[in-house]
Order: sequence, then structure tokens, then C-alpha cells
Amino acid sequence: MPVGDSMTIGSAGDHTWRYRLWQHLCATYGGPFKIVGPREALHDKITDTATSYAYADPDFPRAHLAGWGEGWLHMAPLITETVRTHRADVLLVSLGLIDLGFYTDADQTAENVRRFVAGARLGNPRVRMVLLPVIPNIRAESDASFAAQVTRFNELLAKTAADLDEPRSPLLLASSPPSYDIHRDTYDGTHPNASGEHRIAAAFADTMHQAWDLGEPYDAQR
Repeated sequence: MPVGDSMTIGSAGDHTWRYRLWQHLCATYGGPFKIVGPREALHDKITDTATSYAYADPDFPRAHLAGWGEGWLHMAPLITETVRTHRADVLLVSLGLIDLGFYTDADQTAENVRRFVAGARLGNPRVRMVLLPVIPNIRAESDASFAAQVTRFNELLAKTAADLDEPRSPLLLASSPPSYDIHRDTYDGTHPNASGEHRIAAAFADTMHQAWDLGEPYDAQR
């Protein structure tokens, strides 16, 4: 189940990193799998609501738990019932930018990560999770205090992942996509374009392959 903010839900016409990862798993993973989640819509920029279904590939399984403008603060109260209802076994989580930008500081955001993890395990005691750090974005490039909060949060996220990891419910920290460049990999300094989608998908795919032998290393040309 993909969990995230605007970079995960995507907007009308996007492929999304969710789609890139699905393509990769279809090509490399030998076992059955299903993309699950309570939501299916994309964000419609015209109406500023999650009401679009204009996916670039209509055959893509669209389920997710993501929302434009939502963060750890918003997802933590939802995750127990969502995991339980949709029988999620693996959570791929990309959150934090929105929290730090509008709602909570780094330490408060890290506390919401802990709430989220505890809630997910209530829904499924054996759920596995991969957490992506906050990746480069245009605000961090131009706002030094915000950049400091991002750095602080990513340090706390790494510590949280190490503290809360356990054998029956592994908690992994993905590496930030290597060489991610907001001028090359986004269309507005924050939201990924095609190359950015591939880089984010690769961060999740490579972590799952290395830790759980799930699929193969990511190949954007596949």
C-alpha cells in the first residue's frame, strides 16, 4: 500500500511513482501481489480536490492511501483501520514535507511517525514498512530554516526506524534517491516528473530487494 502526500497521489495525467513501481514489480517479482488502499483518485489541480481518474495508463491498479496536503499528522489516525480493512502487508511511505512545511516541527513530526508505526502494527502485527526520507525540494533550497528542519527530521526518521524495527514487523529506511535534482527530476521544484517518478520508485524497489529479496534491482529502462 503506497502512503504519501502530493508526490504520491499525483495529479491528473501523471503516471506517478506508484505506477513505475507497479511496472517494475510486474516484471521482476515472481510471487502474486496486489496494490491496496482505500483511495483511487488523482488530484485535480483545477478543482483542487482528489476527484480525477485521468491516469496516464488506465490499466494501472490505482489503490493508495495518499492525499494532496496530507502528512504523518493526517495518516497516523487512519492507518490502523486502513491496514486492517485492506489487509496490507507492506507499506511504502513517503511523508514529511507537508508536516514540516505547514503543521509540525521535526521533533513533533517524528512523534507522529511513531504513532503511525504503532497504529499500523495494531492493524497487522506483521506489517512491513519502508520509509522514505524527505527528498530534495525547492523550499529547502531557498529557506535555510526549513532546510534545517528537513535535515533534523531525516536524522530523527533514521533513528526512529532503527529504534522501532523488529523481526516480526520490519521497519526499513530507504535511501534518498541518489542524484535527485529538483531542476531535472521535478516539474515545479517539488513534484516528480517522469525521471523523478523512476528515482522514487527505485528507492523503494531497491530497499525491498536488498532487505527482503523482493523483485530485482530497479531498472528504469525495463
